[in-house]
Amino acid sequence: MQTLMNKEENKEYRKSLRNHSTSAEAVLWRMLKGKQLDGLKFRRQQGIGPYIVDFYCPKIKLAIELDGEVHNARADYDERRAAFLAEKKGIHVLRFENRTVFESPWRIFEAIEDYLKDYTPEGRGNPILLLREGGVPEGGGGSEV
Repeated sequence: MQTLMNKEENKEYRKSLRNHSTSAEAVLWRMLKGKQLDGLKFRRQQGIGPYIVDFYCPKIKLAIELDGEVHNARADYDERRAAFLAEKKGIHVLRFENRTVFESPWRIFEAIEDYLKDYTPEGRGNPILLLREGGVPEGGGGSEV
């Protein structure tokens, strides 16, 4: 079976992206790493299929992308990648401009919290409860993302 995560042929490129991250990526990584946000583990420069996302949390199938000047010229590519992630892997993508990290980082965390309010892994209840209590609430349900 072919893996869709972190393909070996992209390993050096992902490593290079991590070692040469933008200042916005470095700042956001300091805020996300070490399970600082509701105990969620984020990965940096995660390969998924033919694409690499800036940040990815596998537990809640959430990718976070920071957009600088280069992304403004690559809107079609970004749309194809978001469609692939959503349709093939069930991954939701949140996009932010780099300046958001510096000017109003709380907006990133508010967007993640809003996503969590509606997210339910296979209808098993509120993931914040799952993460904080370590279990599945009885009669959990919910909507699909």
